[in-house]
Amino acid sequence: MKAALKYLAGIAGPSGYGSNSTANEVTQHCFCPPRLLTAIITGATSGIGAETARVLAKKGVRIIIAARNMKKGGEVKEAILKEAPEAQIIILEIDLSSMASVSRFCSEFLSLNLPLNILINNAGVFSQKLEFSEDKIELTMATNYLGHFLVTELLLEKMVETASQTGIQGRIINVSSLTHSWVNKDNFSLSKMLNPNNYNGTRAYAQSKLANIMHAREMARQLKERNARVTINAIHPGIVKTGIIRAHKGFITDSLYFLAAKLLKSTSQGAATTCYVALSPKVEGVSGKYFADCNQTCSSALAADESQALRLWKHTRTLICRRLQHPTLS
Repeated sequence: MKAALKYLAGIAGPSGYGSNSTANEVTQHCFCPPRLLTAIITGATSGIGAETARVLAKKGVRIIIAARNMKKGGEVKEAILKEAPEAQIIILEIDLSSMASVSRFCSEFLSLNLPLNILINNAGVFSQKLEFSEDKIELTMATNYLGHFLVTELLLEKMVETASQTGIQGRIINVSSLTHSWVNKDNFSLSKMLNPNNYNGTRAYAQSKLANIMHAREMARQLKERNARVTINAIHPGIVKTGIIRAHKGFITDSLYFLAAKLLKSTSQGAATTCYVALSPKVEGVSGKYFADCNQTCSSALAADESQALRLWKHTRTLICRRLQHPTLS
């Protein structure tokens, strides 16, 4: 109850920001270093992804828009350039549900020979009906989790290399959701999630967001073990007025949706935590944590289970190597 009241009142936490803070506000005092930072943002063609791209671009960050829809990517680029004519924006095509597309995207980015300082795994889908990707993987898990897992694996060494050469810490942000806490250990199995017998869209979405947090936790452990100057954290953007929320409407009544809509964050408020974790000096060296309303907070017990996170990471990598026969990870 205390947390709910704090959220509704927009009371600032230890970071100095709270639920009402906007992406512009939280980056106001975040100055980029002399060397140009480069950030990849998935799902940057709409919603909080587009707002994140806009705000970071205005701070002088070179933006790589990882877009499934190239036309929408172009529209976002055009809109940003109207505000910030000097912004550097590159659009590359990606379909996160396709391992082949993810591989092409990463190869294309690496061929540009650019540094990589920030990776924001933001894209997300919610499907009320059971759909499968071209790799015969349930679409929500394929897009929200598996695709981002592979992007991170294929670009991690570039991030480590960039951090080593520039002395600027690399940052990976996995955009998760409070819905991760709806999943318990009994119904969390990678094989069942990828090929469910009894599909439920809300459950699939929540499971994918739980996997995003566990991925961040395990990768943080590995990066610390390597003494790599790269951090990875998961964030909950809040309940935002985007297409995802409209898709979720089916799991609550119209009356509850009407009430909840009054409490939804604006897109700029929803992008605030992502931008804060991406640029704030207060997050320097922080890794494997979970943020909401621009403050570090607690995830569910399952999301914090290190043994389960390691198990999920191993199973995911094995899946990509064997079932999808991905040569890079063999």
